Amino acid sequence: MKRSIIQTPDAPAAIGTYSQAVRVGDTVYLSGQIGLDPASMQLVEGIEQQIHQVFRNLAAVAVAAGGTLADVVKLNVFLTDLGDFPRVNEIMAQYFSAPYPARAAVGVAALPRGALVEADAIMVVI
Repeated sequence: MKRSIIQTPDAPAAIGTYSQAVRVGDTVYLSGQIGLDPASMQLVEGIEQQIHQVFRNLAAVAVAAGGTLADVVKLNVFLTDLGDFPRVNEIMAQYFSAPYPARAAVGVAALPRGALVEADAIMVVI
């Protein structure tokens, strides 16, 4: 099956050897996003701002792939402090509506660039 690489200037450029997203058939695999501002490529300040930026970045890649966050079927969230998970839930409700995607939340020791949160997603676009 053919792979299509998804790229948009509306989300941060890849800071490693990966694509922002890859589409195979109707499935789009969105790479992890941290709270980088796509214009400055600098990490935004604070956990709440980083959570918002992560979802804005994922949304931009989803649109570039021909979908929206409503098409996300699986979301993985990585936090350096699981105590911030209630904030993720509150802010996530501003970007997603029921029925919500399947989700995992994982506590990690560190994230790229000192980020406090990262999320990746799988989306189905028909």
